[in-house]
Amino acid sequence: MFEVAEIGRKVAKDVYESEIAKLRWELLDAQRRLDGGRTPVIVLFGGVDGAGKSETVHLLNEWMDPRYLINRAFDVPSEDERERPPFWRYWLALPPYGRIGMFMSAWYSQPLLDRVHRDLTGAEFESQLERIATFERTLADDGAVILKFWMHLDKKAQKKRLTALSKDPLTSWRVTKKQWENWRRYDRFMAAAERLIQMTSVAHAPWFIVDGSDERYRSLVVGTELQRALDRVLEPEGVPKPSRKRPRAIAPVTRPSAEPASIVTRIDQEHSILDTLDMTKALPDAAAKTAVLEQQGRLNRSQRKATARDVSLILVFEGWDAAGKGGAIRRVTSALDPRVYRIVPIAAPTDEERARHYLWRFWRHLSRAGRVTIFDRSWYGRVLVERVEGLAPERDWSRAYSEIEDFERQLSEHRIVIVKYWLHITKQEQEKRFNERAASPYKSWKLTADDWRNREKWDAYELAVNEMVARTSTRHAPWHLIPANDKNFARVEVLRIAADALAGAL
Repeated sequence: MFEVAEIGRKVAKDVYESEIAKLRWELLDAQRRLDGGRTPVIVLFGGVDGAGKSETVHLLNEWMDPRYLINRAFDVPSEDERERPPFWRYWLALPPYGRIGMFMSAWYSQPLLDRVHRDLTGAEFESQLERIATFERTLADDGAVILKFWMHLDKKAQKKRLTALSKDPLTSWRVTKKQWENWRRYDRFMAAAERLIQMTSVAHAPWFIVDGSDERYRSLVVGTELQRALDRVLEPEGVPKPSRKRPRAIAPVTRPSAEPASIVTRIDQEHSILDTLDMTKALPDAAAKTAVLEQQGRLNRSQRKATARDVSLILVFEGWDAAGKGGAIRRVTSALDPRVYRIVPIAAPTDEERARHYLWRFWRHLSRAGRVTIFDRSWYGRVLVERVEGLAPERDWSRAYSEIEDFERQLSEHRIVIVKYWLHITKQEQEKRFNERAASPYKSWKLTADDWRNREKWDAYELAVNEMVARTSTRHAPWHLIPANDKNFARVEVLRIAADALAGAL
């Protein structure tokens, strides 16, 4: 079982008030300095019922400016949440840069309960913990500070606490039948919780085990650890700030962080996978018209079956400027019921999107089960335009391959069919289409100075595309490289591939 030093330790009132006066000022000052920076802070509260989780969150809201705190408690997923991948609701709740989010019953709660009630095997439980560890690693790599507090009571103290709350008419509502059932399974909870902490307490996301039997003590411990974490982030490098003495009986439970995987994939810069495409493929107009109608019919039939079975479809369109993404998308949407699809055009991120992890804006656009979501450009901008244009440092875009693979795996596991297209045209064909756009009063608005400028970086983009395909084409989310010099051929291929993917999934 857990070992918490000095169980039952109490803090004298005068000592507590003296320490809290200083701690509150330091927390407010750190909160002010955090605002406007690039660091989000995530504080998770877990532990046994009655150990003071909600009371501690309320107290921190009193000590700090609540306008800049985000408080979330997660209950059983709603119908809307169940229709999306499990981590969807957690991504949407993440605090923006410069803010502090305090979460109760978050991503650890359901796996723990399922293991205690034996709805998960040990292997399944550990698999879910590994997914959580990957999630936290992704956030930490983006600069997030993550603190996790396990508020602990031994079995005897928990019974005493629940009994006292039950007997007081003013607090009896806080004790439920479910909490007493959990108390009777105390030993199971502790066994599962020990494994949970062992697997997920790492340097970038440590667990702190806090004795919750004394309100003053637990409040001082949590507040001090939060203040210390904020100071580590905010103090100038090489100028350490005198730290508050850590309250006795608290130490983070950590294991060494895994080193980020080194990049082992090396792309042959002399031989491009795009060079292997047959760019002469074409369809005459009459044949293409018939083929488009045929494939649209197949797609429509598959989509209606998929909607009935709550199977979703995500289409990702990437490709060179003027490669025909818009025209292909229009042929797809013509085959679908307007009530079930949504087109998400991706441009430069908004201020709200820049204030969070780059994947946040894509998580928020995930549709409900049985729908079709079409991304015109996508999360691959991190390893394409942001890489080539120097908008993201190498350490950021190089780790994005594994982050994207994990993101797409979660979608696939939730019965979402993912189809990714790269529409490829030659440099000469692109120049021809640019000139045609410039001469057309209806299309000239689509041509910008950036489009012409990007041609100068064709080779750099081609290298990035090759590495993207090599590292992110998986069985559950393969890339489809389409020769698009002939628009007819490309449009039919896009429709055929989408129809095949849905039919295969059904």
